[in-house]
Amino acid sequence: MSKGILVVVSGFSGAGKGTVMKRLLEQYDNYALSISVTTRNPRPGEEDGREYFFRSGEEFERLIREDALIEYARYVENYYGTPRSYVEEQLNAGKDVILEIEIQGAMKIKEKLPESLLVFVTPPSVEELKNRLEGRGTETPEVISSRLARAEEEAEGMENYDYLLINDDLEECVETLHHIIQSEHYRTHRNLKFVNRIKSETKVFA
Repeated sequence: MSKGILVVVSGFSGAGKGTVMKRLLEQYDNYALSISVTTRNPRPGEEDGREYFFRSGEEFERLIREDALIEYARYVENYYGTPRSYVEEQLNAGKDVILEIEIQGAMKIKEKLPESLLVFVTPPSVEELKNRLEGRGTETPEVISSRLARAEEEAEGMENYDYLLINDDLEECVETLHHIIQSEHYRTHRNLKFVNRIKSETKVFA
């Protein structure tokens, strides 16, 4: 029961995934955030090694060749990938690892690691999504249109996730996510060694 769970969080750009993850880590100490590698440029206020590991296209391709990524995907003309060593180290240490990636990468993770938990974050409406994207003030109208078009594609894959998390009230959203993850630790299929031991011990009294 000591090994951590890999929690893959996806959602529309503008759904508030990053804010939810930040607040979750602030409130609880049993989580580790897996920082992705990306070729996109940092947004204002972002730092290398905190929000992302920012790398050139050439450096990213080297990581692919070295099999140093659990998965990688291309999204809006940039690459994103998950470093393998950090995730495995934290899971073995008993930490629940939160991985925020796009839907392409999430499906690859689920295929390679079926025990991972997939959560999709969405605002309560598409209109709210558009308002949040415009409210950032960091993207051009063209990029916003591209992200909304991408959201239409991503919506087709929502049913492939284990849980749907509506980010309307931040604190409620964070608490719900926390309870979902902690409940997963008690799933029977995650504790088969314990189940088998109890079954074996009960035979003594048969």
